[in-house]
Amino acid sequence: MKLSQFKYFLPQDLIAAYPHEDRDEARLIVLNRTNQTIEHKKVKDILSYFDEEDVFVLNNTKVFPAVLEGEKEKTNSIINVFLLRELDKESRLWDVLVDPARKIRIGNKIYFDNGTLIAEVIDNTTSRGRTLRFLYDGTYEEFRKKLFSIGQMPIPESIQKIRDITDKDCDYYQTIYAKNEGAVVAPAAGFHLSREMLKKLELKGISFAEITLHAGIGNFKAIDVEDLAKHKTDSEEMEITENAAAIINEAKEKNKKICAVGTTSLKALESSVYISGLIKPYQGWTNKFIYPPYDFKSADAMITNFHPSESLMLILVAAFGGYELVMKAYKEAINERYRFLTYGDAMLII
Repeated sequence: MKLSQFKYFLPQDLIAAYPHEDRDEARLIVLNRTNQTIEHKKVKDILSYFDEEDVFVLNNTKVFPAVLEGEKEKTNSIINVFLLRELDKESRLWDVLVDPARKIRIGNKIYFDNGTLIAEVIDNTTSRGRTLRFLYDGTYEEFRKKLFSIGQMPIPESIQKIRDITDKDCDYYQTIYAKNEGAVVAPAAGFHLSREMLKKLELKGISFAEITLHAGIGNFKAIDVEDLAKHKTDSEEMEITENAAAIINEAKEKNKKICAVGTTSLKALESSVYISGLIKPYQGWTNKFIYPPYDFKSADAMITNFHPSESLMLILVAAFGGYELVMKAYKEAINERYRFLTYGDAMLII
């Protein structure tokens, strides 16, 4: 398929600036792939589509404060640093993006927090990419605490364009089941699952399998090729434990439904699935890019958000729900004035 087939116009006033106050009351559009129908519900109605012993797959990645502001040595020029991932724990090496990149070369030093933390540039990776070695006199735990104490949450630009970021975003931009630090993009579909909703699902007999996929900044990178078959995605670190795989596989063997909460959960499952549909434990990296047509083997349903035009996430959702049905639902959601993007309303595909 072609990238331009996933282009749509989103009115600016439909971009949600804040999460819904009562997450269970957020709107939900339900796509039934068998009947090719579209229904308008509330998030709390998700309960009615699942039964005892079905499994929800949750991505328990935790977003870390990846945005730093430093000063270049000697010139005191302001340098913005976006932490991508830790490369080596002992050497304190990090893969980062810097801006303005033209001012930062190998050998330069960047000072943070009045010089209490220093980073040295040791390599160029891309036009904006650099490898930094952090210099800090303390234990690894003390270094991490320092690094994250001066960082800010990587809130998407779509939100920053419409309002100022506040301390509350540290809570907003995190699922309630976030555990394993490593993401710079939140698995936003999980924002719809409040503690009350999770408890209701549990009381109904639904099980949860927690997997980890540390979503990277590549999720918001523009795709620069028209032919999707030529697109290459960034690698992301993931883990499916033996316990998580066992929970999912037991449900599959009983013909119970598997619901992936978010595109990252579905991507992780499809990165480690046997032809039979069973899930294998895996720890490593995935650069899987899913686009239509695609034969899914891991999940029977998914919960997701409304994603940006021509985005990796929209393309994956269209592959799962069916291109025509998903794009029809987006058009209908715009007409019905649903709230879009990170803090917006939800979609359930069954």
